[in-house]
Amino acid sequence: MLRQTITIKDIARELNISVSTVSRALRDTFDVSPETKHLVLEKAKELKYKPNFNARGLSQGRTNNIGIILPFITNYYFSTVITGIQKIAYEFNYNIILYLTNDSEERESLIMSNLTLSGLDGILISTCASNYDHIHEVIDKGIPVVFFDRTNNLDASKVVQDDYNGAFEATAHLISQGFMNIAHITGPKDQMFTQNRLNGYLNALEHHRIPIRKELIIHNGFSQECGADDLKNLMEETNKPDAIFAVNDRKAIGAMVQLKKLNIQIGRDFGVVGFTNDPICTLITPTLTTVSESAFDIGRIACELLLKHIQKDNLPSTEEILPGELIIRESSIRSTGDLQ
Repeated sequence: MLRQTITIKDIARELNISVSTVSRALRDTFDVSPETKHLVLEKAKELKYKPNFNARGLSQGRTNNIGIILPFITNYYFSTVITGIQKIAYEFNYNIILYLTNDSEERESLIMSNLTLSGLDGILISTCASNYDHIHEVIDKGIPVVFFDRTNNLDASKVVQDDYNGAFEATAHLISQGFMNIAHITGPKDQMFTQNRLNGYLNALEHHRIPIRKELIIHNGFSQECGADDLKNLMEETNKPDAIFAVNDRKAIGAMVQLKKLNIQIGRDFGVVGFTNDPICTLITPTLTTVSESAFDIGRIACELLLKHIQKDNLPSTEEILPGELIIRESSIRSTGDLQ
């Protein structure tokens, strides 16, 4: 015997309300009272109602697919962001499709140009581009786009970390430990988040009346190898740095590996601070001081925001800025007695 499929008509009949009211309650529209929404959701759960998303998508011109464009999935930060995105996407019965740029602007532009936009309801993107024409074209076609982590100045919604204040606190912490020649190893100049972290570093130095030395600022890639290379170049300076604030933990760890090769005591003689709070920070010796990023929440909030744009045309753009937290560990303190 075939099992009967439960429909919204069954829910309406059970509650003695109209089919349209049930439909609006399930779509969480503004014109249905919270009490009615609760009754409908409880009854739907009781009857084991399963919405037909294929039919709904066809009727609304939607696919229930969202695209995610990001540089990598192999590091802790982006894999955690994806977990946050997945939680919301799957909760609302959306599928996610990943596109990887490998931090290549050319690859990102090619991906955006070749997207089958009719198969996507919206796009989440962490851009590596300095030219945004390819993104602008997609937005102009009416496809909702939400940026996360790596953003730009386009009129679109964004979810980001508080890069400026995190960098300011990190640099100020190194100064409080007595480090005066603080270098900053960062990413490409055209990335907004690297610029915000650079500004936080610069303003912390200015605030504490420490002269800014341009030779202590190195723009390079984001990898551990880049961090090691940056440290080598810095140690060739006549007036060598005594501390480093790195744009991310991978670069900080690369610098630490190189410092160990030079037999320089990290913490006591040379301070190091990263940015992300990758789990490896607590596994290396000495443990790495860093600024934590709310990667899961960035993914979660970005996806929630995208779904709002999908469900409502002409929703105003908004920017969500999530605070970070300075986590002090062994790599930045002169004495273990200072660690709390």
